[in-house]
Amino acid sequence: MANTAEQAGREAKAATRRAAGSRPMEVLTRVGLACRGVLYALIGIVAVQIAFGDTSQEADKSGAISTLAGLPFGSVLLWVMAAGFAALALWQASEAVFGGGKALERVESVARTGVYVLVFFTLLSVLTAHGAPSDDQKSQDLTAKLLALPAGPVIVGVIGLALVVLGVHWVRQGVTKGFREELDRGRMSPRARSVMDRLGLGGYAARGVIAALAGIFIVQAAITHDPEEAGGIDATLREFANTPAGPWLLVAVALGLLLFAGYCFGESRWRRT
Repeated sequence: MANTAEQAGREAKAATRRAAGSRPMEVLTRVGLACRGVLYALIGIVAVQIAFGDTSQEADKSGAISTLAGLPFGSVLLWVMAAGFAALALWQASEAVFGGGKALERVESVARTGVYVLVFFTLLSVLTAHGAPSDDQKSQDLTAKLLALPAGPVIVGVIGLALVVLGVHWVRQGVTKGFREELDRGRMSPRARSVMDRLGLGGYAARGVIAALAGIFIVQAAITHDPEEAGGIDATLREFANTPAGPWLLVAVALGLLLFAGYCFGESRWRRT
C-alpha cells in the first residue's frame, strides 16, 4: 500500500513537471511574462501621473487590470492574461517544488507563485464581478487578519522583514546583473544583451526599492498593531512623493517600473523556461 502511494505520488509529480514543461505551457508562460510587462507599464504610467498631481487612479495591479477592462475588447484581453498568469503560477510552483536552485531562489519562486495566483484571481474577479478591491485594501485586510492571531504581530513582522530582504535581493540582482542567469543570452544579439542589461538594472532596482519600503510599512503595522500602516504598491509609491525629494523621486521610481516593463517584454522572448 505504501509503495503504491509513493508510486502514485511520483507519477503525479512527473505529470506536473511534464505539464509545466510542455510546448503549449511554454507559449502561455511567455504570454504571461508579456502580460506582466503590460501591468507594470500601466502602473508606471499611473505613478508618473500621480507625481504630477493626478491622484484619481490606483497605481497597482488591480488598478491596471481595471483600466484594461475598460478598453475595447478588454474582456478578451483579460481572459488571455488570466491564462497567462495561470501558466506563470504553475511554472513557478513547479520551480519551487522541482527546481534545483538555491534556497533563496526556491523561496522567490514560492513568492512569485503567490503573486501570480493573486493576479489570476483579481483578473477573474474583474471579469466575473466587474470589480476588485485595491491592492492596498487587500494588504490591509490580510494584515488585520494576521494581527488578530495569537502570534499575529510576530508573523506580520517576519513577513515585513522577508519583504525587505526580497527587496534588497532584487536591488542586488539589478546591480550585479544576476538576472542574466534567467535569460537565454545565446539567442540574443549583442545589442539585445546591452538593452536587456540596462532594462534589468533599472527595473530590478526600482522593484527592490518598492518592495523594501512596503516591507518597512508592514513591520510598522506589526509594531503599532495597526493594519492601516500596511499598504500595497499604490500606497508605497505615493510615499515616495512625500519625501524631501518631492515628486521627482516618484518619477524616478515610476520610470524604473517602465524599464522593468520593457525587461518583461524582452524576458517573454528570451527567458529560459
